Amino acid sequence: MAEHEVPEPPRISAEDLAKCRESGDYCLVFFEWYKFVGALCNFFARISQDSPAIRTIEPLHYSVLIGLLNRCSRLMLSNVALSHNGLFGETTALIDRCIFESCVKAAWLCLSDSKEMFTRFVADGLKTELELKDQIEAKIAARAGNGVLEIEKRMLSSISRHLRSSGLADQEIATAKKLPDLAAMLDALGQHRLTYVVGQRLGSHHVHGTWPSLRMHYLEDKGDGVLQPRDHDCATHVNQYIMVPLVVLDAMRSFVTFIFQSQDDIEPMVGLVESVIGEIQTLNEEVIGRDFTVAEKI
Repeated sequence: MAEHEVPEPPRISAEDLAKCRESGDYCLVFFEWYKFVGALCNFFARISQDSPAIRTIEPLHYSVLIGLLNRCSRLMLSNVALSHNGLFGETTALIDRCIFESCVKAAWLCLSDSKEMFTRFVADGLKTELELKDQIEAKIAARAGNGVLEIEKRMLSSISRHLRSSGLADQEIATAKKLPDLAAMLDALGQHRLTYVVGQRLGSHHVHGTWPSLRMHYLEDKGDGVLQPRDHDCATHVNQYIMVPLVVLDAMRSFVTFIFQSQDDIEPMVGLVESVIGEIQTLNEEVIGRDFTVAEKI
């Protein structure tokens, strides 16, 4: 079914847990689970479509899904490399937003199981390629037969490769409807509006550099009321090591449910994913502590 083995889950010792409980800092253990989920996501992305356990799925559709999972895996492992010393919180937050969107799209495409929706997904990314192609060809035509620049030749060749790989004609791409927005996708997946606000809207602060992002990661008040550039000291928050794996695991669960044709194959894979979700959620209960007790006053 796959050319590599399921990765081994982390072995968290009682001593490590005791240290976390004593300090109140659980980053150590969640970092290990984060690494494992990134590796597990890579495992699922490498399941071969040639396996007899896989139901009949259009190759392009399968490529979209494993591409999204591989993207999530590699971005998670990038975050591991960035944050292993506890820093780069401003960058890992930005990458988290990218992971979140890819997970939502993967789960939504699996739920829709629709040729049209997969076509709209692929076409959505290629509309820009078509526009660039038109702009380059217009520049060439405006020179009235005075040749094609080497850079134009390379760009047109690259665009052509992307278009051919999609299997879609230019007209199909140009006329394809836009994808629903992420809010609509999350609604279709049965997620609460809060998931969209936290995962997408708040996450977008870090992508676009809005005022909340600047104030959180790039500016600080050193005591005189004047904001100055913040030093390179932004920690990756423990919640990032918790929430991102849960979102990725949910996408993996949607994927294995979608690709396998037999419940005999689906159940153990879903069981594996849900067991990891359970481990992370159980640990998270210790982290949130009193967060969900009623506050005396705001």
